[in-house]
Amino acid sequence: MSWPSRVAIITDGNGRWATSKGIDVGEGHEAGADNVKARLRDAAEFGIRELTVFSFSTENWSRPSAEVETLMAMFRRRIEGETPELNEEGVRMRFVGRREGLDSDLVDQMDWAEQTTAGNERITLFVAFNYGGRAELVDAASRYGGGGEDAFARNLYAPDMGDPDLLIRTSGERRISNFLLWQCAYSEMVFRDELWPDFSREAFVECLEEYEERARRFGGRGEG
Repeated sequence: MSWPSRVAIITDGNGRWATSKGIDVGEGHEAGADNVKARLRDAAEFGIRELTVFSFSTENWSRPSAEVETLMAMFRRRIEGETPELNEEGVRMRFVGRREGLDSDLVDQMDWAEQTTAGNERITLFVAFNYGGRAELVDAASRYGGGGEDAFARNLYAPDMGDPDLLIRTSGERRISNFLLWQCAYSEMVFRDELWPDFSREAFVECLEEYEERARRFGGRGEG
């Protein structure tokens, strides 16, 4: 079995899921966050070493203010409530994105979660929060002093993040939406029709099995 060791997921469709069920969009985001935790536990069980999830983009600030406020409150509550639990399960937490402009109390919580879980090695959960791929490249370029690709990569938000082997997107969309533009240069991509809260363990396994069937050549010709 040659399943990937690093997986990234664009967790798309929480709002549409809520609308389809006639409930508030905030409940959709809560269901999506519950599913992140469930699939994180699956990933750890499957031997995946890094899981990166796209939770809030730099473009998401344009959403209705009530939705943004609900999301920020949910992030605060879940970081505080779930960090001890994830720490016990051996999860290392890392937040990837711009912290400028975020409320100081939220930044303090993110720092606390990272520090609390820093010694864990079972799996690393990278949470892309206030993140945009172009913003990351602009910020990295502003710090770059030359020296080639490896030197440039050390200026990314999380130099310790490995390039994802597999990128999954839910909700039926077929684009990467400004996510990990540098890191996903050679990632295999699998697009699923499920809205994120409906993305099950079985769907996750199907994505990993599809990856297993791919032949990764990284620009080379390969065999045959």
